[in-house]
Amino acid sequence: MAKPVYILGLSFFYHDSAAVLLKDGEIVFAAQEERYTREKHDEDIPLHAVRAALAFASITIDDVSAVGFYEKPLLKFFDRILSTYFKVWPRGLFSYHHAMQEWMTRKLWIPQHIRKELKYKGEIFFIPHHEAHAASSFFCSGFPDATIVTVDGVGEWATTTFGKGEGKNLSLKKEIHFPHSLGLLYSAITYYLGFKVNSAEYKVMGLAPYGQPKYMEEMRKLIEAKEDGSFRLNMEYFTYEYGLRMTGRKLEQLLGHPRRDSEGPLEQFHKDVARSLQEITEEVMLKIVRHAKEVCPSRYLCLAGGVALNCVANGKILRTGLFDDIFIQPAAGDAGGALGSALLLWHRLHDGARLPRMEQVYLGDAFSNEEIETLLKKEGYAFEKLSDASLIERVSGLLEGENVIGWFQGRMEYGPRALGNRSIIADARNAANWQKVNLKIKFRESFRPFAPTVLEERTKDYFDLDRPSPYMLLVADVQPDKRKEIPAVTHVDGSARIQTIRRDQNPKYYDLIKAFADRTGCPVIINTSFNVRGEPIVRSPEDALNCFLHTHMDYLVLGNCLLSKENMSQVSKEAHDAYMKKFTLD
Repeated sequence: MAKPVYILGLSFFYHDSAAVLLKDGEIVFAAQEERYTREKHDEDIPLHAVRAALAFASITIDDVSAVGFYEKPLLKFFDRILSTYFKVWPRGLFSYHHAMQEWMTRKLWIPQHIRKELKYKGEIFFIPHHEAHAASSFFCSGFPDATIVTVDGVGEWATTTFGKGEGKNLSLKKEIHFPHSLGLLYSAITYYLGFKVNSAEYKVMGLAPYGQPKYMEEMRKLIEAKEDGSFRLNMEYFTYEYGLRMTGRKLEQLLGHPRRDSEGPLEQFHKDVARSLQEITEEVMLKIVRHAKEVCPSRYLCLAGGVALNCVANGKILRTGLFDDIFIQPAAGDAGGALGSALLLWHRLHDGARLPRMEQVYLGDAFSNEEIETLLKKEGYAFEKLSDASLIERVSGLLEGENVIGWFQGRMEYGPRALGNRSIIADARNAANWQKVNLKIKFRESFRPFAPTVLEERTKDYFDLDRPSPYMLLVADVQPDKRKEIPAVTHVDGSARIQTIRRDQNPKYYDLIKAFADRTGCPVIINTSFNVRGEPIVRSPEDALNCFLHTHMDYLVLGNCLLSKENMSQVSKEAHDAYMKKFTLD
């Protein structure tokens, strides 16, 4: 019997570090480091994720035949970063010193880090950043061929690429280079609006429907897009080439307002800027994919890179009818680079078989009912242990009305979305649940929308969507006659970011929603990630308990164990108040 081939893919030292383990080309384990360290968007080498992957597969690092890293660090540093700072000299002097210190102390020595920290002795391969993105989408799509488009902030030099995937091969045909970047434009305006870069771009997307595109003229002064999909940014308005900030006074003068303080009020102006940014992003993305299809024709499109997480733009691309189908790898940002680098090595080193279409991303840690019960008994928490059938019946009843429930099951999701295993769930029919979950559980901005999960076979009844959307990466309109029925997941513009679910993807989660539908007639619930503002999604039962105990969640389901907040007297009021204080919103 042939010895299995294990390949480890890694992404780290920028943001959202992750590890992915393949066994004979199949994804065995995938997770972001933030879930272990509890540091959101952790960029450090993913030691905990690697250890968890090896333990899950019951192997050691010596069983790994190859490690793939998601970019070429020397090209990034010596070619792009240093040449950029010299180009803008002397304005880049401070950033040059900062970069030299950071890169010389750790980022230039990535092979040494991998060998030392992982105790790895085998071969290490460095995959171009956008090739890793492209591979992460195409090789998981199940498409025989596809037009491939990747768009993000920046890799080595590339910020946007397109190319073609066929069978086991992919090639990128065209690139747009730094500093001209659609992702960095979005991040720069995110920064201008007072949100955190590489973290809160999705907040700007959620804010946009509250505004009007009043600043399109100004946006077109920031970016010039041509019909061939190429574009250029007017770098007079941006400072990221030479400074540690994204924008400066020139942009403030163009838009007529100073940059918003992170805790300052959100005014109509900020909403209008967000809407204008979203509109120009959609315009540019449509031009890119149209030209990509002309040069690399296919009935199918694969998207990857951080901008591919812009589910509003994705929905608009889908509705053009340019492509029969679209696949977006759910960990489309830098975490997905770990997956792409591993898959590229599998095909290039071993000419291995392709994966079927990725239908679910429950690829992380799991905890048994026995482990959960042991923890609860040790901590002295009161709980009910229920059979699968009793649990579904009980929780589907508790979902009716205003109860908010932490739902912790099975293997942790890979990527930025909770998809029914590390989720907070509630009744989408109750309009009050929108603000209750935002302000009393998530401690986040009140304008932020919630995603619905809908039984796949009932999708068309509630949403203007003709296909599955298992990863919350497509936005579509709520059917007009259903908007009053599910107000808690209908955004201000009548849209929703949709997760569809089939039973073969997640049987327990499907059964819960089906039981809720049988009880209420409504096959839709709120699904939001199991975390509070500023923290990663929970990984372990301990993480879930901590979040549950210190928020206004009503019930917690850990495996087949049900806990009620009414029985949680072990948490002192002082500890509860202290925890909540750090998430209080102005």
